[in-house]
Amino acid sequence: MELEKLSERKVIRDPIHGYINIEYKVIWEAIDTKEFQRLRRIRQLGGDFQVYPSAEHSRFTHSLGVYEIVRRMVNEIKSLQSEVSEYDKISVMLAALLHDIGHGPFSHAFEQVTSHSHEDYTAKIILGNTEINKVLNKVSQKLANNVVDIIQHKHKNDLLNQIVSAQLDADRMDYLLRDSYFSATSYGQFDLERILRTLRVREHSDGKKYIVTKESGIHSVEDYIMARYQMYWQVYFHPVARSYEAIFIQLFTRLKDIYKEDKKYFQNLDFIIPFLEKKEVTEEEYYKLDESTIFYYCNLILDKKDQVAKDLARRLLNRDLFEYEDYSEKNLEKVKNLLEKNGYPEKYYLKIDNIETNPYSPYQGQKILIAKKNNEIVELEKASTIVESITKGETKKEGTIFYPKII
Repeated sequence: MELEKLSERKVIRDPIHGYINIEYKVIWEAIDTKEFQRLRRIRQLGGDFQVYPSAEHSRFTHSLGVYEIVRRMVNEIKSLQSEVSEYDKISVMLAALLHDIGHGPFSHAFEQVTSHSHEDYTAKIILGNTEINKVLNKVSQKLANNVVDIIQHKHKNDLLNQIVSAQLDADRMDYLLRDSYFSATSYGQFDLERILRTLRVREHSDGKKYIVTKESGIHSVEDYIMARYQMYWQVYFHPVARSYEAIFIQLFTRLKDIYKEDKKYFQNLDFIIPFLEKKEVTEEEYYKLDESTIFYYCNLILDKKDQVAKDLARRLLNRDLFEYEDYSEKNLEKVKNLLEKNGYPEKYYLKIDNIETNPYSPYQGQKILIAKKNNEIVELEKASTIVESITKGETKKEGTIFYPKII
């Protein structure tokens, strides 16, 4: 099979990696598809731009960044080069590029209200009647399935799965650096160059081959673990961002209820209807709904009669966010009484959100492995006293009650 290259290497400027380098025609054509271009209209950080105004970057730029890290891995890690064919390299680079193509508006908040998993729709878009699928099929009828196998961690060459999705993978490495940069915070910074220089492929005692980190790179991995922890609590789980997303969720809840009673209400809100009436929407219906459409529909809702939907749409557009309290039975009772006294329906104006995370959970997914100087391969927590202490600590949990500010 001949994998066609461009007549000259293309480069795209990027603030995190300097340049995104593209030499294969299939990569360039995949970027130009309408399904990938749609990611320009999906923010990477959901509601975080309400807290960090410069965090306006998109899933499009993140996806390019993940691709660039993977491109470097398959071309710069010598022990990996001998384990993958040129076709494998193309497959894993495409998996990196397309891994988020199924995200909906406001990302994870959208999944809560529609029960549409972005992982499921990523596979559906790659395998369905789409421009992406046509581009991949021109190279090989098997390519789309191979790409989806990597994204779903099912590829027969497990090294490819590890590159895109593990505890130390290209996806996490890009979003930590990118989200830190665009939120103008320092929490997500770590030494990417050092990590890439110390990655190797080694055979473990179980007979399988793994991407491991040399012992000399362990301090950079420790920084990466702490960067991840700090970014989750300081940026991703910020209560103001979650307040914004809570309003989006409550608005969608109200629209679902209106749809059951009054379908005429949605005469000029066509693109949202499939998500209110279907368990599964088509790839074309999914493509049409992005954040631009949601904001346009919010403006239309302001001119409609339903007062709850109108109020929630106004709050989403104009940043009139919900207040929040730490969860306790006492606080919950207080908020419920306040809402009832002021005529706010609890179903649409009360949202309880529970989150928890560890800095490092070695038993969730692929472990980070360290190759010691004596060639022994051990889990990160056995090689690092810092990470060992972290894994023994309690899981941090936080419950929050969101509700409208009442003067």
